[in-house]
Amino acid sequence: MTATIKAKKSNNLAFPQGIKRYGLKGILNLIFRPLPTLESNRNRYGDIYYSPAFSSFPPFIVIGNAEGIEALFSADSELFESGTSNTAFQALLGSQSILQLDGKPHQKRRKLLMPSFHGQRLQSYGTIITDITQSVINRWQKDDIFSMRKITQDITLNVILQAVFGIGQDNQYDQLSQQISKYLDLFNSPLYTSALFLPILQQNLGQWSPWGNFLHQKKKLHQLLSKEIDKRQNNIDSEDILSLLLSATDENGEHLSQSEIMDELMTLLFAGHETTASSLAWAFYWLHSHPECYHHLQDELNTINLDTDPTAIAKLPYLSAVVSESLRIYPTALFSFSRTLTTSWEFMGYSLEKGMSLAPCIYLVHHHPDIYPNSKEFKPERFLDRQFSPYEFIPFGGSNRRCLGYALALYEMKLVLATVLKQVNLKLVSSQPILPVRRGFTMSPKGGVKMQVKEFFNPSIVE
Repeated sequence: MTATIKAKKSNNLAFPQGIKRYGLKGILNLIFRPLPTLESNRNRYGDIYYSPAFSSFPPFIVIGNAEGIEALFSADSELFESGTSNTAFQALLGSQSILQLDGKPHQKRRKLLMPSFHGQRLQSYGTIITDITQSVINRWQKDDIFSMRKITQDITLNVILQAVFGIGQDNQYDQLSQQISKYLDLFNSPLYTSALFLPILQQNLGQWSPWGNFLHQKKKLHQLLSKEIDKRQNNIDSEDILSLLLSATDENGEHLSQSEIMDELMTLLFAGHETTASSLAWAFYWLHSHPECYHHLQDELNTINLDTDPTAIAKLPYLSAVVSESLRIYPTALFSFSRTLTTSWEFMGYSLEKGMSLAPCIYLVHHHPDIYPNSKEFKPERFLDRQFSPYEFIPFGGSNRRCLGYALALYEMKLVLATVLKQVNLKLVSSQPILPVRRGFTMSPKGGVKMQVKEFFNPSIVE
């Protein structure tokens, strides 16, 4: 049972309407049926509504329109802190990464990490991305059937390990890659996903219990990362993320602790490849379920070849529109990081007290009828017809909490799509619509998007 509260007055300003409390059914709907639940709440309470505390999540104001997003993202960042309102991520990613930092420590860590995802450094990843994608294509045979989500996870994981972390390929690399996938694949199970949201299920009853197994797999991953950290400490001479973290010092000359470095690596691993893998799988699905879009993109790809400069490929307009529309229609993260008020604040005609959290809802903004008519339809042309503001299109959040790796994600998606589609004719195994399902804190295509190799376009590939 979910109870409702009406708008109330405070200091002559209204408090948003919303939900009074969540019953068990309401909590389960939020976890396993989030999209219809969000849409139902908006239809009932409006674009901005109150959501009470549940599990480890604090009470917060859901923001589902561009005006509210603009007011939040444009406000002085010192009005908010984010670490305290995002503690639910600690079980998965740790408590000392950039996600949990606020104020000057957050600014400093962001400044440290930013160069690895932008500018010249970003451009240098182009060949690595295409080479990794090519190595995957070279393993395919005609009529092969596979989960595209597993393929894209393989690609994006190798990109983050090699390009961003600078980890060389050896036996330990293979062990690390396999353990990361094993760890994250736990959340294909509804039981493991439930445990992230419901602390009551976070009971370590031994390695054969769900939470006990989760902690065991996490420990094995930490051990492998610790070996990589120890190996690199004696050879810090490059510009990759791991080297930057190892060489960074605070105002007192102190280096980051191993646990701080570990949590940052875990966060970057998760944010740097898991979400991009799902977004890429969606892009392949949308293109192959919409022949007119597929052929339009193929016409554009016919203007390039495999030797074209990756930065030129990334500028192709229809390819860019396909990527943007894929990110819009089913964002992997339904919310941007919430902000908790450090003082009272008048927001969009509402009076909010210190301690209240505000949660920008990416999904609701991306399906707002005033911005995106017929929002459930896949129409890349939307992004050719107009330029959306950073408050209308927010797949990576915004303001000082915008995803650090957004430019890498866009670059990677475009290069992977172009490299595959220039050489391989794929088809969906089923014509049934694919819907998003929970995979831990993110959303992923149900079933992983099963695809089959029909033929190869590149004569250098032997069938």
